[in-house]
Amino acid sequence: MQSQKSFAKNQVSGTLYLVPTPIGNLQDMTFRAVNTLKEVDLIAAEDTRNTQKLLNHFEIDTKQISFHEYNTRQRVPELVARLEQGTNIAQVSDAGMPSISDPGHDLVVACIERHITVVPLPGANAGLTALIASGLAPQPFYFFGFLNRKPAEQKRQLDRLANKEETLLFYEAPHRLKKTLKNMAAIFGDERQVVLCRELTKKFEEFLRGTLNEALTWIEENEIRGEFVIVVAGNPKPSSQPTESIPELSIEAQVTNLISAGKKPNDAIKQVAKLRGLRKQDVYSQYHHLKS
Repeated sequence: MQSQKSFAKNQVSGTLYLVPTPIGNLQDMTFRAVNTLKEVDLIAAEDTRNTQKLLNHFEIDTKQISFHEYNTRQRVPELVARLEQGTNIAQVSDAGMPSISDPGHDLVVACIERHITVVPLPGANAGLTALIASGLAPQPFYFFGFLNRKPAEQKRQLDRLANKEETLLFYEAPHRLKKTLKNMAAIFGDERQVVLCRELTKKFEEFLRGTLNEALTWIEENEIRGEFVIVVAGNPKPSSQPTESIPELSIEAQVTNLISAGKKPNDAIKQVAKLRGLRKQDVYSQYHHLKS
């Protein structure tokens, strides 16, 4: 076992501090986070321009260095070398906890391998903030984050999650929300409970609670703005057999998944027809392998 005593006084190398930043409301910055950013020698920021606004607000003049997904291979060895030379570094994301949907994890792993102390600070997190206000079961839960942008891969991912009984947490951008919810409705069933959590901690914070079908109706009738956390209820009646992961869900597979989730066959056929923009008779024929 490798032991790390985070606050031992005889450390030779510097310390990597993982510092959460507000997800919207600047008042959610902790006293400890502000003091840490003031006291370290360097801040590794996902977007230095965005972080500078935060630093200016709290009158922090610590030097920054960019650290994002496009320069990870270059920056990780550089930051580790500085830490080994005694530099104390704080790593921050644009919003929320470091290592969640940003390259911080790679730096943490590299530090652990070199026996460099890694100290996490508690703070804002969009997923947990959404979960506790969603009204859905808070535990157990399964945090997924961002689904794959490619339609076929996203469907495979959702297919693997369809039988999970845990509450599911996803992040999604506004311009991809509609397609993602359509895929969820097709694979999870349109009566599955969902909560769309929009603009968390900001002035226009909003929680939209209902079924996936109702969420799709809301999308058709409203302008989609802001970043979303999607909280989906777990499957109350999971199938004993896991759903098959397939490259692109066929009509038959879509209907079968909905029936497995508790839909009546005719209702499942009707839903798939609506989602695909097809006639119900055509979906019925393909599902039952009837010749046209």
